[in-house]
Amino acid sequence: MGILSGNPKDEPMHYGEIYNVWMASMMAKGALSSYQAYLNHAGDKDLKKVIDDLIDQAKLEIKECDELLTDNGLVPAPLLPERPPVRLEDIPVGARFSDQEIGAMIAAGTSAGMVACSTVMGQSIREDIGALFAKYHATKAAIGLRILKMSKEKGWLIPPPLQMKRLEEVSV
Repeated sequence: MGILSGNPKDEPMHYGEIYNVWMASMMAKGALSSYQAYLNHAGDKDLKKVIDDLIDQAKLEIKECDELLTDNGLVPAPLLPERPPVRLEDIPVGARFSDQEIGAMIAAGTSAGMVACSTVMGQSIREDIGALFAKYHATKAAIGLRILKMSKEKGWLIPPPLQMKRLEEVSV
């Protein structure tokens, strides 16, 4: 039996896995802070629900990645201070993010998160790490779909130029 056979949790992490898990933890901590700020700025109840779900997901990713790091003798990135709740009315209009802006920012962040998860999955040789990031990818895909549907329904989506079907020229 080799060093990379048996229970994946007993296998050492390679340097890429260490870096990827550490970065995922750090990115989730930054995302959590951003989501808390977006929640303060959001007015739409559907948007707030999606942000709450993103907060829950970020907290789960922080917990699981930090446990993976500490179980392997590594120190995770520090957690950022929690943002206090603020009433929307207390944020000056010129300083406030609109719901449409927040929708676009969380959509872009979720999309980038899926790409990052795919990268970690492809670089991992420990099955448990690949599976962990596959789980994160699936959750981000589901939330991303909710964000897309919500953005379309609320009229927030600004699509790129669309390919319109051209009529064939009729020759006589």
